[in-house]
Amino acid sequence: MFDTVLVANRGEIAVRVLRTLRAMGIRSVAVHSDADAGALHTRLADVAVPIGPAPAAQSYLSIERVLEAAAATGAQAIHPGYGFLSENVEFARACEKAGVVFIGPPVAAIEAMADKIRAKQTVMAAGVPVVPGRTEPGMDDGQVTDAAVAVGFPVLLKPSAGGGGKGMRVVRSKAELPEAIAAARREATSSFGDDTLLVERYVGNSRHIEVQVLGDAHGNVIHLGERECSLQRRHQKVIEEAPSPLLDTASRASMGRAAVEAAKAVGYTGAGTVEFIVDADRPRDFFFLEMNTRLQVEHPVTECITGLDLVEQQIRVAAGERLPVDQSDISLDGHAIEARLYAEDPARGFLPQAGTVLGLVEPSGEGIRVDSSLAVGSVVGTDYDPMLAKIVAWAPTREAARARLVGALRRTAVLGVTTNATFLRTLLEDADVVAGTLDTGLIERRGESLTAARPVPPEVHAAAALALLVESEPAGPVVDRWEVPDGWRLGEPAWTVRRLQAPGGEPVTVRVRGRASAAEVRIGDDDPVPARAARHGDRLSVTIGDVTTAYDVVHAGGTVWLAADGHVTALREQERLASSAGAASGDGVVTAPMPGTVTVVQAAVGDEVAAGTPLLVVEAMKMEHVLTAPVAGTVAELGVTAGQTVALDERVALVTPAASAPEQQEN
Repeated sequence: MFDTVLVANRGEIAVRVLRTLRAMGIRSVAVHSDADAGALHTRLADVAVPIGPAPAAQSYLSIERVLEAAAATGAQAIHPGYGFLSENVEFARACEKAGVVFIGPPVAAIEAMADKIRAKQTVMAAGVPVVPGRTEPGMDDGQVTDAAVAVGFPVLLKPSAGGGGKGMRVVRSKAELPEAIAAARREATSSFGDDTLLVERYVGNSRHIEVQVLGDAHGNVIHLGERECSLQRRHQKVIEEAPSPLLDTASRASMGRAAVEAAKAVGYTGAGTVEFIVDADRPRDFFFLEMNTRLQVEHPVTECITGLDLVEQQIRVAAGERLPVDQSDISLDGHAIEARLYAEDPARGFLPQAGTVLGLVEPSGEGIRVDSSLAVGSVVGTDYDPMLAKIVAWAPTREAARARLVGALRRTAVLGVTTNATFLRTLLEDADVVAGTLDTGLIERRGESLTAARPVPPEVHAAAALALLVESEPAGPVVDRWEVPDGWRLGEPAWTVRRLQAPGGEPVTVRVRGRASAAEVRIGDDDPVPARAARHGDRLSVTIGDVTTAYDVVHAGGTVWLAADGHVTALREQERLASSAGAASGDGVVTAPMPGTVTVVQAAVGDEVAAGTPLLVVEAMKMEHVLTAPVAGTVAELGVTAGQTVALDERVALVTPAASAPEQQEN
């Protein structure tokens, strides 16, 4: 067994691998970019080594720097996690050349499966069914177009390299192809350094089911059952569960055999996943999608129902050990469901968010597992994938696991960074999800019913004002009434007036008077109600009328963050708000919907544009967002260039509406 293992990754997967290394008694080495100095994974490791600046290409994707860190710390093996270098065949070769064990499959297996074109050809030869499409290597834009027309719309454009939904585009007509091909190539190049595309038939009423395989260097390959990953948005998984509610025993056995044959076809060792697309109406019809030659994000649900630590098995197989079990030993116990917590705003089209974690509440209890990289003080930037944590629930039945996960999400809160936690709860309570009637288009069909911003209840505005009152009161008894900060006057206390605003909402006037222990609160023009608030450790107890609610509260940078019952609200004091006049008024102002980097500028000052014309592209966390003209008119301002970073809601362009263009010229 290895003495020292380096983890060539960051975030929650680095933390998860480090915990298994500690449990096995193996010395651990973490690597980190400048942006991750002091991150949780660097504090949990025995040794932490800096490997470069924030851009992944200069740090986590730098083979040279990772191997230098391994040599400097005496690491005998490297665990790549997922993403970054985990499926990079050149990295696996470089490890072999440097005499360091790559904790993953052989180079030949990575080569065969990393290229989706070659992967399809390989599994077809092994008798595994594949999705119809065109997989010729090196197709140019014209050939991709011809292939799409031949396959028949709708089609799915997919990068040949990489995975995780990056660069995928559903195209429903020939007219959409030029822009979709260009965007898919850009994102594929950014994520994987390879813009090769393939074309597949798009299976609309589909379910995404994958099989976990495990192999050793002694010829043994087994499967550990399947995971249902059909709940996706933009081809990115959101909720995963094991086993699938769709499959019966015969279907499970058939799909498991196909996965094992695919793995054997390339001499696979270690943990891997064979992904299938299944017709929801005919579950016995399944097609090979791809094989991920690494650990999957959703591996915890398989661990929960099999009792196996997949990271430990990866390490033991890499050290030359045999698998401790064979296929007959594998049984599936109960049901597990995982929810991915992302730094994103569902109400803004799931755009990535950034910020500093000011407060944190993570669930615990029977059947609950949390894989997380979060800690108070963690900085969530736009350099990397926006996934922050995974909340997992196990129970004897699917419904019990689902209910347990909903309860766990009620006890989850990240203050300081907008997340998708409320969206996850809403999704898990959808009638079709409860019934297990899933498909990959469900989230898109539900639309705003899942993603609409939750109106801020009046009591939350009141709680924010009371939190500010508690914060401003002096410690200890008040000796001189003039010291009381809420504005005493002769005869009675005066109202302290605050105007608080939630993102995308209108300012709300909140008046409060008295001491926090015996106050009155008035929301807008409503009648005053008695209220009180008291801090108990890290929590604030707020009573409005006869109802008492416990909040986690943080006040920083002019914003009050409150969390209760799994809902997190950010309320900014209006006088501290940066003006965004015009951003929503339809007057042609274009603002950045997320912090990120401008990758493409497609317009110039003076251009005549129609409403919806693409102006520029902003990229953050490996996701592109096209900013378009909000009205028809003339581009009057374009204040950014390619490569420039922009902040959330920063003004980047102005389109003068067509009706007022002559007046603008005259002025």
